[in-house]
Amino acid sequence: MRAGPVSEIAAFAQALRRRGMTVTPEQASDMAEALTLVDLSKRSEVYAALRCLAVTDPGHRVPYDEEFRRLFDGRGGRDPDEGNERRAAPGAAAAPVLETISEEELEGASAETGASALENAARRDFAELDDAQLAEAKRLVMTMLWQPSDARTRRWAPESRGRRPDMRRTLHSAVGPEGDLLRVEMLRRRVKQRPLIVITDVSGSMERYADVFLVFAHAALHRLRHVEAFTFSTRLTRITDELRRRDTRASLAEVSRSVADWAAGTKIGEAIAEWNKTWSRRMSRGGPTALVLSDGWDCGDPDLLSSEMARLSRSVHRVIWLNPLAGRAGYEPTTRGMRAVLPHIDHLLPAASVRDLRGVVRLLESIRE
Repeated sequence: MRAGPVSEIAAFAQALRRRGMTVTPEQASDMAEALTLVDLSKRSEVYAALRCLAVTDPGHRVPYDEEFRRLFDGRGGRDPDEGNERRAAPGAAAAPVLETISEEELEGASAETGASALENAARRDFAELDDAQLAEAKRLVMTMLWQPSDARTRRWAPESRGRRPDMRRTLHSAVGPEGDLLRVEMLRRRVKQRPLIVITDVSGSMERYADVFLVFAHAALHRLRHVEAFTFSTRLTRITDELRRRDTRASLAEVSRSVADWAAGTKIGEAIAEWNKTWSRRMSRGGPTALVLSDGWDCGDPDLLSSEMARLSRSVHRVIWLNPLAGRAGYEPTTRGMRAVLPHIDHLLPAASVRDLRGVVRLLESIRE
């Protein structure tokens, strides 16, 4: 690419970061690359190509639109014609003129060019993607933004506008020259991020989905404070330490070496029983949310699965069951594994695409009480 557009993309990414958006250097590089795939003479295509890479949260659309107009329309102190009448160096093509379009056209721009391709990829089932498309889906999962909700704890902290009087501090402050003017000190409940427990089925029927979901778990572990991750097929394996490595590929390579039952049979009840026996007491503090990824195809005892899921549901705040098949038309949870777990879960969600995983993030962000 020419130096001009690259420098403008760098300035654009910096402006978005000043507005509170998380635009990584990798995203900025992808934005510059995206401009090579669209018609730069069409403003709508430029808008859509950049937005699909920069906007990862609905709340970021307004600042993105404002900064896009400021950069490409010459607003905010720049000459309005500066971006439209630049002349190229001798022997180089002239910089394209961005045509003016209406706000309605901007709203519909996500259905065009690069944005359309990415959004279509985000909607498609992971099992239908080729290797290149699957790699792109993993990249989209890694760049998703999380704003996890906080949960109130049983502990109290000083707060001037709290809801509970702090008699100890009140009486202590009453001793002194201002003791005749009693000021009531107050307390509020402390808040902290709710822990997340991820349990992933890596049996043969789940191999394609588990591969992407472990990227999701890796992203969660590096964005949230308290995350524990496990896999199961014929037995339960803790993989939290393997996922702590920053590099996603290296981290998943460590997971593949440590998980001995990858693509084997499925014994969900025995895996949940192992979690309840070995890990429940250590990880149930703070009201965690449990994410279980499985299609429900189980070779074990359904009565054992039902009883162990009941124990799991009592030890965590919520159980969210993610089934890749749940989003398909006409799906009914009729397998014996799904029938056994349904009475003991709080949410049943699909998890077969990037869009499905975005829905999981939105649900996790909404859980407060």
